[in-house]
Amino acid sequence: MAKQNTLLIISQVYPPDPAAVGQQIADVAAAMVRRGWRVIVYTASRGYDDPSVRYPYRELLRGVRVRRLPLSSFGKNSIAVRLLAMLSFVAQAVMAGIFIQGLSRILVSTSPPFAGFGGTVISWIRRVPMVWWVMDINPDQLVATGRIGAKSFVVQCFDWMNRCTLRRASHVVVLDRFMQDRMLKKMDVSQKVHVIPPWAHDHVAGNVLHADNPFRSRHGLQGSFVVMYAGNHGEATPVEAMLEASRLLQADARIKFVFIGGGVRKPLVDRFVERERPENVLSLPYQPLDDIRFSLAAADVHLVSLAPEGVGVVHPCKLYGALACGRPVIVISPTESYATDILQHTSVGWICRGMNADDIAATVRIAAACSVEECQQISTNATHLAATDFRSESLCDSVCNLLE
Repeated sequence: MAKQNTLLIISQVYPPDPAAVGQQIADVAAAMVRRGWRVIVYTASRGYDDPSVRYPYRELLRGVRVRRLPLSSFGKNSIAVRLLAMLSFVAQAVMAGIFIQGLSRILVSTSPPFAGFGGTVISWIRRVPMVWWVMDINPDQLVATGRIGAKSFVVQCFDWMNRCTLRRASHVVVLDRFMQDRMLKKMDVSQKVHVIPPWAHDHVAGNVLHADNPFRSRHGLQGSFVVMYAGNHGEATPVEAMLEASRLLQADARIKFVFIGGGVRKPLVDRFVERERPENVLSLPYQPLDDIRFSLAAADVHLVSLAPEGVGVVHPCKLYGALACGRPVIVISPTESYATDILQHTSVGWICRGMNADDIAATVRIAAACSVEECQQISTNATHLAATDFRSESLCDSVCNLLE
């Protein structure tokens, strides 16, 4: 009987945690199980955005052996707290990973940013290949948002670890051409870097009609034109501008803004709603994975933002859920980016070049005035794009092929 290959995956987030990174990882993990691999995942025992949420320490999910490590998530109150959790998680993963029997491959994400270096240590000790899946780039993200200086000691340490990881990795997966350019500036790994964009998940795909959508009924959205921002409200998200745009559009009773998710800037939305009690703004937490297709399809248009400093550092993953549900997007991006590339080649929405309230409100008005025929064509374009260029099966297989 042939010996079964073992794949170790290190990712601080993993379902049922709703973070997008974990969902991508889970698809690949399950696909590798179907290919006959023994897959072990080391992840955190608590919710990434909400550490009060606890998950079982050991689970078998879709054939994947999930091992959740304690002291790995303390919330996002400060950089120091997040760094402590990252270091604790990676140290535990390295100590456990070194002793896995029959280890054949390692897959590490950038959640947490130190995970790549942890995988590098295990790969070097065990002499097994490693694939580094770069979902976002640090310390570049911390520098871009002004949280640390570009020449600080922390940045130098980060970059040294990145170079070690790039040197050790058998393959490096990035999400778009802008991220590829940034990684190549750190080290010339052009022979082993691969651009593979994310994908919408099977439980998201499908155009749910508004009349049949329980989410719209539950939250009183029937008859409304819903402008939705769903996902992580990160440091560079123009939350204030979006909220001010909602204020500018209050006179149009049909337009409603819905903010779903978490992140460091989500409290701004919650405080705005609590303080002003606007009739056209709804704030909700992350929705259960089983309900995501209904919440995303409840929108008439999705907001996707990407600040200039975020291009090549983070990726506009919010695009894919919207496209899979057949919904148009408003891309708020003053500069060229992966998201604007898509809209310039395929009519699936509108580009808002300003990150201010006036420009956002003006673009929402254009979207709300879209004719029935134009909206139907955009919906058709979106679902076609999701089913072809961003087809989950083919993109997931591309990552699995690199692992094998």
